[in-house]
Amino acid sequence: MKNLKKRLTVAQIIVMYYLIAVMVSTILLLLPITQKPNAELTFIDAVFVSISAVTVTGLSPIDISQLLSVPGTFIFAVILQFGGIGIMAFGTMVWLVLGKKIGIRERILMTTEQNRINVAGIVRFIRMIFLFFVAMELIGAVVIGTYFMKFFPTWQEAYLQGFFASVSAMTNAGFDITGKSLIPFAKDYFVLTFNMVFYIIGSLGFPVLMEVREWLRHKEKSPFRFSLFTKITTVTFLLLIVIGTIVIFVMEYSQFYADKTWHQSFMYSLFYSISSRTGGMAITDISEFSLPTHFFLSFLMFIGASPSSAGGGIRTTTFAIMLLAIYYFAKGDKTIKVFKREIADEDIIKSFIVFTTAMLLCIVSVIILVCMEPAFSLMEILFEVASAFGTVGLSLGITPDLSTGGKVVIMILMFIGKIGIFTFLFFIGGKTVKHKHHYPKERLIIG
Repeated sequence: MKNLKKRLTVAQIIVMYYLIAVMVSTILLLLPITQKPNAELTFIDAVFVSISAVTVTGLSPIDISQLLSVPGTFIFAVILQFGGIGIMAFGTMVWLVLGKKIGIRERILMTTEQNRINVAGIVRFIRMIFLFFVAMELIGAVVIGTYFMKFFPTWQEAYLQGFFASVSAMTNAGFDITGKSLIPFAKDYFVLTFNMVFYIIGSLGFPVLMEVREWLRHKEKSPFRFSLFTKITTVTFLLLIVIGTIVIFVMEYSQFYADKTWHQSFMYSLFYSISSRTGGMAITDISEFSLPTHFFLSFLMFIGASPSSAGGGIRTTTFAIMLLAIYYFAKGDKTIKVFKREIADEDIIKSFIVFTTAMLLCIVSVIILVCMEPAFSLMEILFEVASAFGTVGLSLGITPDLSTGGKVVIMILMFIGKIGIFTFLFFIGGKTVKHKHHYPKERLIIG
């Protein structure tokens, strides 16, 4: 194993660890202790659910509420942690508990997985994220479990539901053990608000959360300056929520919301604006939304969450830098200036590479699925592809009826959406090539 790891690049090792996690999760799901009596689970569906859980997507060809036993629910919750905080982060905590020394190779792996620039302080960062996630999940389990006591017959069932709901929301997994997503709580604003808050915490980005923590600790002692990453991420994240809410509200005002109150329409729009970015839970039958709303939700799912978070997609910073680059280029300015800082040219190039690669990946996937799944409409397939790549989990109901080939395509998209476009490209490309000489540069006609 050590010789193999020396031959592999960092990206290839990360992919290998995620594949191992999928295999282990598949085996765990197929164990009798994980399943309810008489539950049926084929191997391909077990792999599909495992990938969906490890990538915290939420798409599933089966109803997991009919599959998981009580021990299976706790096992599944642990699997969700793999994707929620990352394989390397989870492994780091195991190493620390066992007293294993964290070497430079492991630190580089953690830095790459979390999309961080510097190795310095990565172990401390991972420890804080892990403890924060676990603390929030436990608090959420107590709060929502206590609230659920008025909905479920026993306190054991209420707290089991609350525990899983808290873990699923915090990791942005999109899974539920009610069998009906959040539809039974569509008019319960407390449950909806609880989930939205946890979705935001899980998808805003770990570096942002840690900077907020440092700001709260030092704001009275000394001035604290947020990084450019945190400023761009937070502003973009909040703007997408606001714009998404307004657009969904306007498009469905005379459609799906025609017989609903203004506050119900607003809450539904706000919930889907947040959930479509990574949460993946539904409070209505989303197939009843209009075609423009389906397309807009697909767009939000394609953007996804922030970098170094529980979510997938092209990420918010990619989207923001692209828009800023287009805006400044139209003004005749070759540099992007925001918050009294200039964005590096390399980051601008990376943003367009991520967007272009993701678009090509999704377009090819849509074409393949249209050929393989003629029973489904183009919008149903596009929605499923965007949901898989964004690791969201919303669906127009076609997941259980996909062919084996169709499921494989969706599984690949979920996997790439989780590990990220750069890890995917570096996995294929191999080691970085350092050129000893360069040819003369020549300008081309563009556009």
